[in-house]
Amino acid sequence: MPLIDGADPHALAQAAAHLAAGELVALPTETVYGLGARADDDAAVAKIFAAKGRPSDHPLIVHVSDAAEAPAFTPAAQQPLARRLMDAFWPGPLTLILPRREGVATAAAGGQDSIGLRCPAHPVAHALLQAAARLGVPGVAAPSANRFGRISPTTAAHVLGEFGEEMLVLDGGACAVGIESTIVDLTRGEPVLLRPGVLTPAQIEAACGQPLRGRDAQAPRASGTLEAHYAPRAPLRLLDADALRQALAGPREPGMALALYSRSVEPPPGVTHRRMPDDARAAAFELFAVLRELDAQGATHIWVERPPATPEWDGVRDRLQRAAAAA
Repeated sequence: MPLIDGADPHALAQAAAHLAAGELVALPTETVYGLGARADDDAAVAKIFAAKGRPSDHPLIVHVSDAAEAPAFTPAAQQPLARRLMDAFWPGPLTLILPRREGVATAAAGGQDSIGLRCPAHPVAHALLQAAARLGVPGVAAPSANRFGRISPTTAAHVLGEFGEEMLVLDGGACAVGIESTIVDLTRGEPVLLRPGVLTPAQIEAACGQPLRGRDAQAPRASGTLEAHYAPRAPLRLLDADALRQALAGPREPGMALALYSRSVEPPPGVTHRRMPDDARAAAFELFAVLRELDAQGATHIWVERPPATPEWDGVRDRLQRAAAAA
């Protein structure tokens, strides 16, 4: 199927009809491109798991066009804490884990009694969700549009590189955020951070009016929280600046095509280098695209300078730690 233009009303109508019919559509969001299917159709959602090679018990995030659609999936949509976070950050890069309405979106939830909900800010995603809702689609389950465990896509071309021309891809340009949404669990009466993103804990706590707890053993499974994830083809090594300088000064394997992604460490001759931005949001925006570029240029190893241990870098640091765990 051809790449279709998300700015074209006819293309949006085609994509919405595809979703309503139980087929897959790759769509842009402000975080990354998602691989979408109607969330209320378990057979349609099963096509996502099959296409990605994703375990069926690893839950997906359901995207809705606004907070008014949330009650279709959760009886807790009007819960005060949920409303405060929806009002503060929707549309935007925040996913809320809430109790799932019985009998709805079982496959999208990975069989759990909770459901992840998000309202994306991308105008093409918003228009598609509205068009699909008019055709009876209450929400769209959409994990990142890549093979399971690999680098998330931030352009339509990345999606085509993953799935080829057989996938209907709605082109909305490059994603403005660049890493996946922050995930907050609200199933236990207090907010629990399951996955960091570009929203800082302080921002979330200010909206909640209470502290944000860290993930624990009782947390529900959530998208993108496996230890190894977001990995390039080349093994990725994450090092503090001093350790990185020492590694670069030491011997390397014969034939190693080394690529370096760093802020303060300069590369020696013969090492491909991309400079990491000093700003956390700028680094998030380019992170996955840079890793894909280094893979495409034939790097056999990617060494990355560890980002600062400050809250605004949590999302980038999390993605790099999981990518390194896959090496």
